[in-house]
Amino acid sequence: MMNRDNPVWLITGCSTGFGRELAKLVLERGWRAVVTARDPSKVKDIVEGHADRALVLPLDVTNPKQIEDVVAQAKQRFGRVDALVNNAGYGYLAAIEEGEDDEVRAMFETNVFGLIDMTKAVLPIMREQHSGLIVNVSSIGGITSFAATGYYHATKYAVEGLSESLATEVKPLGIDVLIVEPGPFRTNWAGPSIKQSATVIDDYAATAGERRAQTGARSGKQAGDPVRAAQAIIDAALSDKPPLRLLLGKTALELARKKLDFMRGDFDAWEATTVGADFPEGAG
Repeated sequence: MMNRDNPVWLITGCSTGFGRELAKLVLERGWRAVVTARDPSKVKDIVEGHADRALVLPLDVTNPKQIEDVVAQAKQRFGRVDALVNNAGYGYLAAIEEGEDDEVRAMFETNVFGLIDMTKAVLPIMREQHSGLIVNVSSIGGITSFAATGYYHATKYAVEGLSESLATEVKPLGIDVLIVEPGPFRTNWAGPSIKQSATVIDDYAATAGERRAQTGARSGKQAGDPVRAAQAIIDAALSDKPPLRLLLGKTALELARKKLDFMRGDFDAWEATTVGADFPEGAG
């Protein structure tokens, strides 16, 4: 469980979106925060008036030395880390066949391995405290999938599986894990932050191509409010029993339920074939 007595939050990716709004709310509540971004000049405004409770540091989660420095400085300044928010990440638009190897691997380095490295760096502090909360920002795209974002989904499905195992391992040590799954929100995800493959194959125009166009057109018009999302994360963090998964936004809830129904349909329709793959009962 997270310590509620003036907790220290370490948040990655604070220059825009969820990370930015969460850092602002944490500081407004009078709590302490380690506010990080690849370009720290973009987050200085967040900590104005909160200098005694805020630490602004440069952090690219693909840089192991910077991770080490951030965690060491957080411990030196505040003596503890109560909540780690692995928020840094971005999307990439490409049909699977269009995906460019270097770009795909770079996204995995940030969205998956950066999250792993941050978590491993903070866990010794939380184990020593016998308390803590690890918030892994996934996506509704960690539960259900669409054309054009297959590689992004792959990173978020990885985060989901990793987080489930982590939750089982650290729960007995007093540490909770919260997977946050936003639907479409008015962040920079679909706008300036997103990357696209230069490769475009005409045969995918009606599937991946159509979704590429839709994603750009919807940017800035999404139903999700990042400030309310940040408050929802704080509400979950303060709960006596935080959920393992927190969906954010009505669209996320509808899509998650649709995915559950789709999976159940396949499982039920093929039950006989599934069960028939075992040795017959009573067989040696």
